[in-house]
Amino acid sequence: MAQLQKSQYLLVLLLSSCSILDQKEDTYEQRFSANDVVSIQDLQSIELRNVNPPSISPVVAVYPSAFTDQTGQRKSNSEFALFSTAITQQPNALLIRALKHAGDGKFFRVVERVGLDNLTKERQLIRSAREQTATEEDKKKALRPLLFAGVLMEGAVISYESNLESGGIGARYLGVGSSIQYREDNVTVSLRMVSVATGEVLLEVLSQKTIFSYGKSEDVFRFIEAGTELVEVELGNARNESSTIALMKAIEGAVLELVEQGYNRKYWVLQNKNVGVELSNEE
Repeated sequence: MAQLQKSQYLLVLLLSSCSILDQKEDTYEQRFSANDVVSIQDLQSIELRNVNPPSISPVVAVYPSAFTDQTGQRKSNSEFALFSTAITQQPNALLIRALKHAGDGKFFRVVERVGLDNLTKERQLIRSAREQTATEEDKKKALRPLLFAGVLMEGAVISYESNLESGGIGARYLGVGSSIQYREDNVTVSLRMVSVATGEVLLEVLSQKTIFSYGKSEDVFRFIEAGTELVEVELGNARNESSTIALMKAIEGAVLELVEQGYNRKYWVLQNKNVGVELSNEE
């Protein structure tokens, strides 16, 4: 009788654990299904693409050293040390991408500053070629000056915190078992808009994104040959959310919040002495 009650108790415990495992698995499957896409375009924030652009788009610049990874965080590994960084070392490329796609490409006018040396050299080659081969009329046609920015976009990836939350659950009965483990990391981005004319920090925002990782495994073991030999089979898989995509989402969130703050402070509204006119740098 006692053995029967024990078996019933173990069966109830197993069923309860399996139910919890299924709920955890469904939660993380739904989380990761958002990234099961074939195009980076589909990962862009719809809100950022659909934001209303101003009448005069502000001209902005992003220098390579103005938006960098300041975390110094390395990829975590429980078995051996890794020297690879936890996130990309070119976050400025993701920032430029977010700025260019804001308002479906109509909100900001982004000028090239990453390859400024190459751009300057190419313009010098054009001038040199014109002086040697162009006609007198062509020589009078000077290159248009480079467009200068009214504001600078600066900031950094200021925090990457791993294992903010981790855990797992498992169950085994009569040699059949299943388990699931999960972990949550967090990346934080700081972004500010600086006026070139005055050096004043006009807007400053913080944005963060959670990075999910989870793994599940199942195993079965049986004794054979009158209990003298043990056969065990184990399988499992793990999924890690892309840190680059998470960083891209955090940057897009920062740009979207910056745009909203600019509207609230009327930086994008055209008035006689409005900051938005100065930021636009229209010729």
